[in-house]
Amino acid sequence: MPAFDLSMKRSLLALAFGTFSLGMSEFVMMGLLPAVASDLNVSIPQAGHLVSAYAVGVCAGAPLTVLLARRRPLKTILYALAALIAVGNLCAGISSGYGMLLLMRFVSGLPHGAFFGVGSIVAERVADRGRAAQAVSIMIAGMTVANLLGVPVGTAIGDLVSWRAVFLAVGVCGALLLWPVHRWIPRIDPLPDSGLAGQFRFLRRVEPWLIIAATMFGNGAIFCVYSYVSPLMTSAAGFQAGSMAWVMVFAGLGMTFGNLLSGRLSDRATPERVALGAQMVAGAALAAMFMLCRHELAALLLLFVLTASLFALSSPEQLLIIYESKGGEMLGAAMIQVAFNTGNALGACFGGLAVETGGVEYTSLVGLPLAAAGYAAMRIYIGRKDRTGGRCEA
Repeated sequence: MPAFDLSMKRSLLALAFGTFSLGMSEFVMMGLLPAVASDLNVSIPQAGHLVSAYAVGVCAGAPLTVLLARRRPLKTILYALAALIAVGNLCAGISSGYGMLLLMRFVSGLPHGAFFGVGSIVAERVADRGRAAQAVSIMIAGMTVANLLGVPVGTAIGDLVSWRAVFLAVGVCGALLLWPVHRWIPRIDPLPDSGLAGQFRFLRRVEPWLIIAATMFGNGAIFCVYSYVSPLMTSAAGFQAGSMAWVMVFAGLGMTFGNLLSGRLSDRATPERVALGAQMVAGAALAAMFMLCRHELAALLLLFVLTASLFALSSPEQLLIIYESKGGEMLGAAMIQVAFNTGNALGACFGGLAVETGGVEYTSLVGLPLAAAGYAAMRIYIGRKDRTGGRCEA
């Protein structure tokens, strides 16, 4: 298989730098919660609303982008989103109080789903024939690198210097993103304008909703465990609290491995079959985690499998929704990110109920019905596609 050409590599590198910035913006907040709460004199639950504010911004940003920018060239939209990453995080870093920080977390979340949506379309457009899934997975790799290296380093900076320095650094990343977008992203004509109503027309069909459901439930199943990974690995598996940084790096390796592997496999097989396989592996790993979570090595290996499955779902489902949202590709691709974040919230909710009623080891058990629902949605999608002999067009 031929290598990516230089211009394509540069385009994907620019997109990956963008998803790295977004990954830092989204996930570093978890490690900074105690410092933020102490500095702003709020409780940990109140500080937790800063995570939720970002997620609300993600959900609001997708339809806003379609409303305001659907007739713009894709490169111009990426400029605006990069600027919004910079502004949101820089203002978060200089926030005068909790209210302003809460607002800036919402603003920081606005470009998230839209950047992934527009970036996925750009990656698919610049990819060589038969390599679209790998191109999307390289874009998403920025997010996995943020989890692997950026978030632990950001947390350490927050402990040693200030949480404000971390958000200022992420804001600078957003500002620097403007340069590779300018230099390395080719000019791509605006998507055909099907009108505002036409952007939503694809949602009349069942297939996009099945992909969205598979994404939401599959992601939610894994987040039942991942939302409470620290207490699971310390109180159940027996890791020392001081070892959690290395445990999280290992989890980040799983994300990186799963993402790149699924991109390659999706181009060799089909995205829907790879997504179905990842759903199946995730369900099996959840069942095994419930039985083996008190064994240190087994729990660590299963965590790797779960995080690999989490990101193995990303590129195939991101690509599938583009295929199934003709006339509204920008909205469809962004909605997958909304589905991911909804799944995160759903998983955290179900996992929290398990912790309160049974114990942290039951988080994997409550994830199993969600995994089954995600698998069923993808299986039904494949069945409908097989009956029609291909993907349905809007």
